[in-house]
Parts: sequence; structure tokens; C-alpha cells
Amino acid sequence: MAHNIISMTDFKPTKYQLQSLKTGQLFNDSGWILDDPTTSEGGLIRTVYAERQLNVNQHLEGIYRFADWLPIRKMLKGSSAPVTFKSEGLAKHLGLENLFITFTGWWPEKGAFNHTCSFKETESYSVMARLADDEKRIMVVASAGNTAKAFAKVCSDNKIPLLLTLPEDNLDAMWFDEPIDECVKLVVSQSGSDYFDAIHLANLACLMPEFIAEGGAKNVARREGMGTTTLSAVTTIGQIPDFYFQAVGSGTGAIAAYEANLRLIEDGRFGKNLMKLMVSQNAPFIPIHNAWKQNSRLMLPLDDELARKQVAEIDAKVLSNRKPPYPVLGGLYDAMSHAGGDVLIATNDEAAKANEIFEQTEGNDLHPASAVATATLINAVRDGLVKPDDLIMLNITGGGEAKLKREHNGDLFYLKPLHVFEINPDFETVKTVLSNLFQFK
Repeated sequence: MAHNIISMTDFKPTKYQLQSLKTGQLFNDSGWILDDPTTSEGGLIRTVYAERQLNVNQHLEGIYRFADWLPIRKMLKGSSAPVTFKSEGLAKHLGLENLFITFTGWWPEKGAFNHTCSFKETESYSVMARLADDEKRIMVVASAGNTAKAFAKVCSDNKIPLLLTLPEDNLDAMWFDEPIDECVKLVVSQSGSDYFDAIHLANLACLMPEFIAEGGAKNVARREGMGTTTLSAVTTIGQIPDFYFQAVGSGTGAIAAYEANLRLIEDGRFGKNLMKLMVSQNAPFIPIHNAWKQNSRLMLPLDDELARKQVAEIDAKVLSNRKPPYPVLGGLYDAMSHAGGDVLIATNDEAAKANEIFEQTEGNDLHPASAVATATLINAVRDGLVKPDDLIMLNITGGGEAKLKREHNGDLFYLKPLHVFEINPDFETVKTVLSNLFQFK
């Protein structure tokens, strides 16, 4: 480690409290708190930091340079912070004067070294750094692909036990540029299942006392980690953007951006405006879009088989959450209602074209979800939703995968599942399989 980088052992835990969005009550993070302990209907909880102005500490590694606003007890090795730069090629192509790209992925020339090529690394390095050293339970993470990959990397590199659940059809996402330690174990729901089925499998595992739920959007560390994309953008630009573009499956990244925006307003140095949240989905799977367009806080009914069929058709599999944190107090519906914005859609073909344009104009490849976001930005310019002089943040949540594979000459390692479960397995089956895998007594 370089001499000017603060060592992991010298790092002091961040000072913060948690706040109920229902009651406004503040309380200490006494452990792995995911919900308001005073009520069963409290909605999301939010972090309140001792430092009201953000000090970006360049002597800390990766995302930990934003540690003032991360609810963490320690640092873990291997993280890389999001990189923000003013676009030239794509901006010129679209006729935009103030387009900034926040990139999380593999782009060493820009300073981006995310080996999983996804911004899910920002949340995994935050979540696992929140976990207490004396926690004996094993973390369980359900994923459609990128999240599992990111948690696999951070836990493998730092020798932290982990259980991952994933749809079998998404296993092609589980490649790495180096082998994964055996402390990480992967099980899947059989072919034909989707992310919702992986979540169900994780929920059954968490009924066992040996496991602890990561918590998804309810975990403040996940949201704060993802919020470092906005912190990167605003501290680089020097002001809060007018528009924020990102593709969403759960919408947690957009909630995180909104919460970071509120803190940056309170900071007082970057402006007082709320970014309009221009979030996007991959047609034909567009449940958040449909609810928003109906001005419905509740998600609209969606048949299970139809949902699985639509998910099978989209290229951006990571955007396939059927039960996102949209209606919950403090969730995506509330964030968008306060900040403004819209839910946009892009087809597979539009996303593929956007990927071509980005690669031609900026010089790197995009993950399918990032291509969806870029496609909706292209359409928003065409439709006049943004003006040429608007300050725009395009959150590229994953990219450089093809670049990394080229640079590694295709020498990749795939994490294989240790068990394939039927869709909707019973608890006793899950308990027996996992007890054997982890050798519980």
C-alpha cells in the first residue's frame, strides 16, 4: 500500500446515527439494523452523519474516500471509486454542452478499476464494511447477477463467508478475472426462474439462525455505497446537476442519488436544487414505469408467468425486479415525487444502438443496463425533455466488460452453483441442503 494511503488498521469508524422516516426519531446503529425498531410500519431508515459537510479524503482507498458519508466500521481491500468526467464525444453527438458521465466499471485510462465492471461494487464494499467483525452469522445476498458478482469479489478478497442466490439462467454473469475463494458459496433457482425466485430462496435461507439477510434497499450501507456515484459527480463538477439519468431494476440507486442530493444541499457548497430523476427500464419489463404513469404508489398487479416471460425477453437482466422498493415510505415513489423526473423506457434494439454510439464516441463498451440509460438520454434529447445547456449526470452503472475480457485474453473463471433448487422449494429442503454445504451441526 502506498505510503500516503491511510492503512486499514488506522481507519476510524464513521460517526453516524440512524433516523426513522416515519417518526423522525434518531437511534444508534446497535447492530445489523434494517428497520425502525420502534414500529413495524416505519418505511426506510436513513443515515444521519456527524459530518454535515463532506470531506473527500484522497488518502483513503477507493470508495472509502467518501467515508464521512458511509455507515462503516472498517475498510476492506480492493475497492475502486466511481469516476466522473465531462463528456466530449457523446456530448458533441447529442448537442449537449454540460453532459457529465459518472462511470463505474473497467476503464483504467480513466482511473476506473472495478474488476466486476459494475457499480454494485460500491454497495458491496460499503455493506461488508458495515458488518461487525464479531458477527458470526453468514451474509445472504439475492441477485439477478451483478450484485452477486460484486459481493463475491469483496468477500473472496477479504475472506468473509457469503451465501449467494441467483436465477440459474443468469449464471453467465458470474465470471471473474481471478478464482473466487471457497468462503463464497452459490446456489441457484432452476432455469425458468427470475430474480424474484432468487429473493424467495434467500428469504428461506434467512429463516435459519446461521444466516443474516443483507437487506437490499433497507440496508443504509447499500444505499450510501451506491450514492458515492452522486458524490463523485457533484464533487467533480462543483455543483448539483439538473438531471440524473440511470436505468433501474429496484430503483435503489436512484433513491441513493436522491438521499445524497439532500445531504449535498445541506452541505451548502454545491447548490440547493434537486436533480430530476430520469430513471429507465428495459421494455417489455417495465413495472416501475407502469406504476409511475398511473400515478400509483402501489405496484400494479403483474402475473408471475407473464413477468417471467417479459424478463426472458429483455437484455438488461439486472433490471428485472418484480417487487422493487417503490411504494415504501422513503422509496422510489417518494424520491421521484419530491425531486421530479420521469420513468423512461428503451427497447433492446435502442439499447444496442446506444451502446454502439457510446463506444464510438467515448471509447468503451456498456453493460446492457447502462445502454438502456444512455438510450433514454438519446431519446430525451430528441424529444426535448432536456435542453442543450442543462447540466446532466449520466450514471453509467456498468461498463468495460468487453475491454477487460480483451485485456485478460479471455482467461476467466466462472463461479459454479453448488446446488440447483426447484422454483418455490420448501424450507426443509433448503435447510437440509445449506446445512450440508456449510457443514452446520
